Amino acid sequence: MESADNGTGTTWAEASRPGAAVRAEGFGVKGPRGWAFRGIDVDAAPGSLVALAGPSGSGRTCLLLALTGRMKAAEGFAEVGGVRLPRKMAAVRRFSALAHVPGVSDLDPAFTVAEHLREAALLRRRFSGSPLALLRPRAGRAAENRRRVEAALEAAGLDPETLPKGERTSVRDLERLEALRLSVALALVGAPRLLAVDDTDLKLGDADEAAAWSMLRSVADSGVTVLAVCTEVPDEADAVVRTTGSAAGAKGDGEGPKDEKAGAEAAASEEAGEPASEEARKAGGTRPEAEEPRRGEGGAGEDDEDEDDEEGAADAIAETGRA
Repeated sequence: MESADNGTGTTWAEASRPGAAVRAEGFGVKGPRGWAFRGIDVDAAPGSLVALAGPSGSGRTCLLLALTGRMKAAEGFAEVGGVRLPRKMAAVRRFSALAHVPGVSDLDPAFTVAEHLREAALLRRRFSGSPLALLRPRAGRAAENRRRVEAALEAAGLDPETLPKGERTSVRDLERLEALRLSVALALVGAPRLLAVDDTDLKLGDADEAAAWSMLRSVADSGVTVLAVCTEVPDEADAVVRTTGSAAGAKGDGEGPKDEKAGAEAAASEEAGEPASEEARKAGGTRPEAEEPRRGEGGAGEDDEDEDDEEGAADAIAETGRA
């Protein structure tokens, strides 16, 4: 797939910021029931397609969230786009985007494709755009939004005209591959340096799976670093990171897929400033407010954790697409 012209004479690759390099050594996330994953090493150059491969429940989603600043690591070292984790989680969230992550960036089945795209463009302008851009004429802002949306759709390989009702097609009426493409397009509206995609090959036939990986390969070739969770490693991947979940399983602390899903729910709830469920707290490591010390009170990285408090809710709204 060719890079899309965004309407200003530049291609998608030229309009996007350079991809983020991802490095990690001995990286791990732990909850009360044990390690979601640990001992993970990553070395990916900007513009790489990185497959996070492993069986369901092995910590793949937790790794995806940790590398994008949505879940705090318990051990090891990571640096994403030159930014250290977990100390600068808010900074990594600003230049990364999530797609197709259950419980975090779900599509609303009642929304149409047009409504999702319009919302993504407005949220990008609200949370990522320059304040000076608000002084531009409304027609100019609308034209910029259209260019961004068209470029993102082209990069994701989704043509609304081919859908049953065009842009008025509801998400519930989309095929699995079309929903994946839409989720990726929404994430790309903000021109991120790092794109994280969960469950890339979940319940896709061979042809659709090949098309999905071809799409992500094209996005990576445009300069955006792509992290993609999968069960089977694709030929298109530049690097492979395997999670086994054996650390938690050996101790009998983990419960496989249930723990991982609850951990993702806990991360999303904590970012949005909402109380996590009891199951999510146990799996994701969050604690009731009375037991959890406030962020930014004492310890190293106090300023950075204050920054997380101020921006976490806005980042979560932007990622989930819900005001």
